[in-house]
Amino acid sequence: MLFKQQAWLRQKLLVLGSLAVGSLLYLVARVGSLDRLQPICPIEGRFGARGQAEFPLRALQFKRGLLHEFRKGNTSKEQVHLHDLVQQLPKAIIIGVRKGGTRALLEMLNLHPAVVKASQEIHFFDNDENYAKGIEWYRKKMPFSYPQQITIEKSPAYFITEEVPERIYKMNSSIKLLIIVREPTTRAISDYTQVLEGKERKNKTYYKFEKLAIDPNTCEVNTKYKAVRTSIYTKHLERWLKYFPIEQFHIVDGDRLITEPLPELQLVEKFLNLPPRISQYNLYFNATRGFYCLRFNIIFNKCLAGSKGRIHPEVDPSVITKLRKFFHPFNQKFYQITGRTLNWP
Repeated sequence: MLFKQQAWLRQKLLVLGSLAVGSLLYLVARVGSLDRLQPICPIEGRFGARGQAEFPLRALQFKRGLLHEFRKGNTSKEQVHLHDLVQQLPKAIIIGVRKGGTRALLEMLNLHPAVVKASQEIHFFDNDENYAKGIEWYRKKMPFSYPQQITIEKSPAYFITEEVPERIYKMNSSIKLLIIVREPTTRAISDYTQVLEGKERKNKTYYKFEKLAIDPNTCEVNTKYKAVRTSIYTKHLERWLKYFPIEQFHIVDGDRLITEPLPELQLVEKFLNLPPRISQYNLYFNATRGFYCLRFNIIFNKCLAGSKGRIHPEVDPSVITKLRKFFHPFNQKFYQITGRTLNWP
């Protein structure tokens, strides 16, 4: 009899203990998902005056689930209508630069509950076939969002494509434009590395970087090589300035985004007139990957794809020196135009 009572007591204690642990885990998860939330998230500036465009951050946090489910086709049009979800044109675009960190910037900005990202590169403005489909086709490529949120897309080819500035201007002359840049020589080598990897995957041979970047006939920098041309940032920016004032551009330091992402993201929040919500809590360094990963809450973390951070091939130091000397005057002009000086050699 005593043995049965002891067994019954142990079973009761086990049940009560399980309930207590379960409740504790729920509370921890709840706090983790709401630790950044404030009752109201005002969006100011071009995107609405304070008081006119206010919405609860809890509703925006809910988008992580609802919008993801709708993209997978698991929600109905009635649910979209019920939650006032819309597909809206972007209010900001990351226009470049290729291999500057555009994907990392987009994913990090998506940590902000007032930001919704287009997951894929749309290539609307730089692709004649897509552009001919019209602005409504472009809008329907955008993710569902709340009307007060900011939709952002990124297509790095926009920055260097001649027709794009005018086309974007015709869509929205007051749009905000983000350009993320890296030290030009490093960016060019990264560009080469991505192409090289693609060639090797197809068992194709490819020239060494030195042979492409330096003209063998003149021994000077080969400006016909696309990876070199793309890194002459000021040449491309001057074309954009024919349509947009410099105040509508924000320069992101792609090298600093790798090592110190938070200060760069805070500058972008300010540029987009967003309330500060991204904190150090949302960013943690992954020693295995060698990059910062993203923490949305205590449950959901995300790292960038494994293709990011490819190891660059060794390049002749004399070629690197020649390239940096070549880019130097263009960099100085870029600093002067943008008002931002970067620590490039």
